[in-house]
Amino acid sequence: MKILGLVSALAVTTLLAGPAAAQQLTLKFGHVGEPGSLFEASANEFARCANASLGDKAEVQVFGSSQLGSDTELLQKLKLGQVDFALPSSVMSSVAEIFGVFEMPYIIKSREHMKRVEAAVLDSKLQPAVQEKGYRIIGIWENGFRHITNNVRPINEPADLKGVKLRTPKGEWRVKMFQLYGANPSPMAFSEVFTALQTGVMDGQENPYTQIWSAKFQEVQKYLSITGHVYTPAYALVSDKHYGNLPQDVRSVLDRCGKETQAFVHETAANMETDLLDKLKAGGIQVNEANKDAFISASQPVYDDFATSVDGGQELIDTLLKLGEGA
Repeated sequence: MKILGLVSALAVTTLLAGPAAAQQLTLKFGHVGEPGSLFEASANEFARCANASLGDKAEVQVFGSSQLGSDTELLQKLKLGQVDFALPSSVMSSVAEIFGVFEMPYIIKSREHMKRVEAAVLDSKLQPAVQEKGYRIIGIWENGFRHITNNVRPINEPADLKGVKLRTPKGEWRVKMFQLYGANPSPMAFSEVFTALQTGVMDGQENPYTQIWSAKFQEVQKYLSITGHVYTPAYALVSDKHYGNLPQDVRSVLDRCGKETQAFVHETAANMETDLLDKLKAGGIQVNEANKDAFISASQPVYDDFATSVDGGQELIDTLLKLGEGA
């Protein structure tokens, strides 16, 4: 009888605990950033913000270093409900062509400029474009201002890129831009880049300092040329369908943290730009300031192509340029 009583007590306890346990959600955040990267810091800050308010309702868990897949794979896993958040940047131009505007060389002048752009086009243009593809943006963070590293020569002007085998992210406009400059660009998953540079499959790549440093590209690259050719936003992205099925109180916390994390990201990114450039120089990579005017002059055909081949492209370019006046 004592044994039966114990079994009955355990059964009652299990039944009582069941509904509460079922409410505990694990929300997976996958990204491609390595330890020490801005992506890692950004995702961790978002998780800290969310978990501080979610209590026992849900927990955000972060998986970096492409543990849950490449950017392209994470986009697919969002739709399948296998991950809950991803942090794509350049690859977004392959999701919706409107995002290619951020691939236009030197179109974003500063973080303050980017904030004005976000206020002007997020709800009216960017959000509808991704929702049409089954996604939703809950925060616009950043990857940063991009620069070129390679093992062939210092890059001072576009002509110096002639024949350089350059890894790019997936996105047609980055490829078109570097083809215009004379390089041989090839899209490649970020997790594969170090080995490609080390073995000579690629001569170089282009990324913000935080990605260069955290991925240790300076160990397999001779030259760093400060071009700042593109500023890439990063998007805290969810599946519109699966995210919409979360409890409203959970979504409210996540929406708030998605927006609030931006200030942390921008401050951290600005600090990293100074700190990491010093570290890269100290590490022995040869650094030069590129002639940005020469790159700007060579970039007009990319703007013209986007303006004529993307619906509303010229209007979007004009909007961003106007918002950057005086920046």
